[in-house]
Order: sequence, then structure tokens, then C-alpha cells
Amino acid sequence: MSKHVDPTKSQFAAFAGLPDAGPIWMLNLIRLRKNAKYDDGREMTGAEAYAEYGRASAPFFTGVGGKIAWAGKPQAVLIGPEDEEWDMAFIAEYPSAAAFIEMVKNPGYQAIVFHRQAAVKTSRLIRMAPGAPGKLFG
Repeated sequence: MSKHVDPTKSQFAAFAGLPDAGPIWMLNLIRLRKNAKYDDGREMTGAEAYAEYGRASAPFFTGVGGKIAWAGKPQAVLIGPEDEEWDMAFIAEYPSAAAFIEMVKNPGYQAIVFHRQAAVKTSRLIRMAPGAPGKLFG
């Protein structure tokens, strides 16, 4: 089984226990499998399975007010573990943590999340408070 595809119960509890005073950003770093791993044996690439997840999850994501705030294509790790390679990086914005929780607990979403699980080799999902861009580091 792949590591870092789904949150642990303690990670989800810590996420849900934070104050919920407005919009949140979720930094997503995704490394895809070469070939998706579906329990039912269907065959497609990890990229194809993740694209199917994107299509299937769109109504749930937009339905809670989610939007993509930023997206980029990782090219090289300059500082960090050399084995951490990412196929995609993006920030999803939600109106609140409650909106994110509503999405992931929706039975319809839960019925399609298997596409993400089949596609993803490893990932990082980091909750962040939105910030204003500036001219200097920090």
C-alpha cells in the first residue's frame, strides 16, 4: 500500500480541530503511479486515473465553493530529498475548513475517491492560511 495517499485519523482530527475563521488553502503535491492500481483490475495510467478523479470530483469541489488558487508543474528539486519528485503541484482554496470536510464526507465524493487512490503513488496535503503576496521573502 502506498504511503501518504489518505490522511490518518489523527491527522484528520488535528486538521478539523484547528480554528475555522475563513478561507483555507490546501497545498497539494502529487506523485502519480505509472500505472493506476484499481482493485477491480481496470487498466489506465496514473495520469488518466487522476484526470478521471478530477472530472468526477469537480461537482463536489465546486459545490462547496472550492477553486484552484494556483497551479504549477514541478521541474526539479533544488532543496529537499532527492527522491521527492512531484508530477503536479497546486493550491485548492476552500471557503472554510468546514467546506473541505463537507466535501470529503459527502457519500458521492467518497464513492469516487477511489480514482485518486488508484492514481497517486504519494502525496502531501498541507493546510495553510491564505496570505498576501509581497515583494520580499518571509
